[in-house]
Amino acid sequence: MTTIGIVGAGAWGTALAQVAAAAGNNTRLWGRDQELIDTMIQAGQNVRYLPDVPLLPEIAPTALMTDLADCDLLVIVVPAQATRAILAALRPVIRNNAALLLAAKGVEQKTLALMSEVAAQELPGHSCAVLSGPTFAGEVARGLPTAVTLASATLTRAEALAAQLGTRSFRPYASDDPIGAEIGGAVKNVLAIACGIVEGLGLGENARSALITRGLAEVTRLAVAKGGRPATLMGLSGLGDITLSCNSRQSRNFSLGYCVASGESRSSLLTEGYYSAPAVLGLAKSLNVEMPICEAVHAVLHDGAALAPQIERLLSRPLRNE
Repeated sequence: MTTIGIVGAGAWGTALAQVAAAAGNNTRLWGRDQELIDTMIQAGQNVRYLPDVPLLPEIAPTALMTDLADCDLLVIVVPAQATRAILAALRPVIRNNAALLLAAKGVEQKTLALMSEVAAQELPGHSCAVLSGPTFAGEVARGLPTAVTLASATLTRAEALAAQLGTRSFRPYASDDPIGAEIGGAVKNVLAIACGIVEGLGLGENARSALITRGLAEVTRLAVAKGGRPATLMGLSGLGDITLSCNSRQSRNFSLGYCVASGESRSSLLTEGYYSAPAVLGLAKSLNVEMPICEAVHAVLHDGAALAPQIERLLSRPLRNE
């Protein structure tokens, strides 16, 4: 039996702990909030983030990072902007041969680094893979059918991890293009905000469909410029994730965009897409990639730009061949 440590006890971390346990692994679920962990132990569920989903008995919640010392695999499920600090804190704790699986979707603001690049800097020598794809945590935790991309630079490693985590309801598809998978996950968060804005303004389904399609073109250009493959963006970590996040208010990024457009309070919805938007745009500029939709979202969220001029700017772009 493999021992897997899930680092991050939010909704997604708890859902992945359920997956790891259901796949037959001895599972530790780490969170920094001792009160949350105590409640999980007492109630047998994550009442704050995933109420009414009983934790499988193979899951051991803990607030002690030292409890991760004997884990064979660490799944990093903290926000993208906190990933570097958590990896640095893990450095004196984890085994030399422990593998990493990164589940955060984002680009680091200060460095414009992907999460795999952050991991290579903070924990060099540890094998690293990426988990991405169309997932709502509640559905995964309840065992509803889900398919994801599990990508590593070495396909055999991705296949081994997929076998380790796969169940009848959670289906990881192995890939050897982690860059494409990471770019897809990071940029779809920004595109989901744009689609939420379209919904909040009542611009219609035609507009949202066009936005998704042109957004897919943007994310593909960025992935290719970074070294990824276009085909990856046609899969679960690209088109699949975009389709899910850009069409439902279950998506926090979509909900943020909706609140921005409709004037509802958004103070509790500062999402991965919100924090990654400046970094995605900065990465695009560093690679000379044009991303007008992401640029418009960044302008609205971070520069205080009004919505109407940004929409007009997108609609007035020169017509071009597809």
